[in-house]
Amino acid sequence: MIAFVDGQVAALAPDGAVLVVGGVGLALQCTPGTLARLRVGERTRLATALVVREDSLTLYGFVDEDERTTFELLQTASGVGPRLAQAMLAVHAPDDLRRAVATEDLSALMLVPGIGRKGAQRIALDLKDRLGAVLGTESARTIATRPAGWREQVHAALLGLGYAPRDADDALARVADDPAASLETPDVAVLLRAALRGLARS
Repeated sequence: MIAFVDGQVAALAPDGAVLVVGGVGLALQCTPGTLARLRVGERTRLATALVVREDSLTLYGFVDEDERTTFELLQTASGVGPRLAQAMLAVHAPDDLRRAVATEDLSALMLVPGIGRKGAQRIALDLKDRLGAVLGTESARTIATRPAGWREQVHAALLGLGYAPRDADDALARVADDPAASLETPDVAVLLRAALRGLARS
């Protein structure tokens, strides 16, 4: 297993990044929150999980060990594969997922694209004794980014989650009025979750 990668960021995309490690460019699938921390040309270290399929090898990158561990535990639930687990982490920080499962907050789980009420009930039941207690910290997920880029990052993240460009534009327009958007260093993860809540209500 590849536990982590440490290298220079060569490229960024809505759903992943390329890191140069030992002269080799490694493609990693990442959540919007993780991508928001990365800058092309800068060196970074990401925890990783390698998913092996008959026809593919996919490397997933995470901001820290907690996110990687949560990603792996989420897949122990019936019907949750790596793509859905990554989508869950795109919408909710690990502590938020632990809280949602512990309190059976189905509405929170249903904010994730692809999870309906029955799926949320199944996930809450399967993971209730697996995710562990709420840690009470999101320090690694509190991501401050340059104000000029939050709109582009949230829009790209919504497209990466499968929303149509028009829906992404509408969600972005609503989020622009959110108090978090007026901060000097907007938190992309917070704004993305606000956009997803708006889309779930529409």
